[in-house]
Amino acid sequence: MRGVTNAPGADDAPPLLDELMPWSVAPLRFGRGWIVAPDVRTLRARWERLTAAEGAEREALFRPSRARTPVTAVAALPGQRTGTVRFARESGPCPAPVRVAHGPFDEQWLLPDHRLIDTARPELWRVAGEPQLFAVEQGYVPGAAGPALLVTAALPEGRSPAGRPGRIRPLFRRPGGLEPNLAPGLLDFLGRRYGHEVDARDWLAWTVAAAVPSPAGCRVPLPGDPELWAAGVALGRELVDVQARGALSGTKPRLPGGRRPYVRAAVPARPGTMTYDSGDEELCLGAGRISPVPVEAWEFRVGGVRVLEQWFAHRTAPAEPGSLEAIGPAGWPKEWTSELLDLITVLALLGAREPERAAFTAEAAGPQVTAGLRAAGVLPPPARARRPASVLDHQEEGPEGQFMLL
Repeated sequence: MRGVTNAPGADDAPPLLDELMPWSVAPLRFGRGWIVAPDVRTLRARWERLTAAEGAEREALFRPSRARTPVTAVAALPGQRTGTVRFARESGPCPAPVRVAHGPFDEQWLLPDHRLIDTARPELWRVAGEPQLFAVEQGYVPGAAGPALLVTAALPEGRSPAGRPGRIRPLFRRPGGLEPNLAPGLLDFLGRRYGHEVDARDWLAWTVAAAVPSPAGCRVPLPGDPELWAAGVALGRELVDVQARGALSGTKPRLPGGRRPYVRAAVPARPGTMTYDSGDEELCLGAGRISPVPVEAWEFRVGGVRVLEQWFAHRTAPAEPGSLEAIGPAGWPKEWTSELLDLITVLALLGAREPERAAFTAEAAGPQVTAGLRAAGVLPPPARARRPASVLDHQEEGPEGQFMLL
């Protein structure tokens, strides 16, 4: 691209997402695998097994870490009605599990109990809920295929498939969709540049369509051409809605032309392998058969890791006998198959649009407006924009039932 380099600090280099969405949070660290599962029944069974145990047995099942043991005193997570007595004395019912993004496109269930999570990032819990969306920046993997940025409406764990650290960037800094998490003045600048109002969701749509990976983090080209911006926003809106499973449009993603993946042969109780036949567009889970599965779905990768294979591995990996992780469904639940069919559709839709995204990358976006951002004082963002907003307008329960002083 004429006049544009990828050198950090160059006036015309695409700016870093870290400058444009200044507030970011590191990935959550669960600390113990048994607190997350693909189904709610499993979590309740694990909770009941743990709370039925006492003394040394409870501690061993708990899997203590430096951050959490059965006697750790900790406050409740914002917005969650869970106990705050030390877990060694816990005897109450299982808390209601919440939906989380346990890796790219893999929505599972989590026990939202702060006593069980090593690093829960309470600041994210305070701003979660409609209409919040989380942009999850994927860790940089040289030469790896896949998008640099993913979007989810569920609270994200935030870890990249290849194990590289990423960042979680809420779209809004306050609950209820208030105060976009953007460099102050950015939306006004873009509105003047493109001749119409630009809102936070327009910004997110463009970013999903155009973000490119770099060793320094995601870079976001900002074109000088208003028509190119409008086209990228239109594509990005569709991509965001598909990634968020129709949360924006209210319509479940579907393949065009009436195509739809079906179960041709039932998935066995314990499928040992997942393979793909490109000739028949058939996904095989042991003796189970699903088709048509477009090749774009099978080949869709994040951080170089094939999403479908990782999704399958999360549900079939062996667990240590006698551990809480070993408690799970006796067979392959029907709801897992339904979720897999939905995932195939999502990945196929996204994969088919990947060639369109190439028109909005730094190499194809034409002249940039980056220098104008700095001249207008939008960049660099002020230090306050990198800190979470103060949203403590309600009581939060601290350790042992004490209310936190706000």
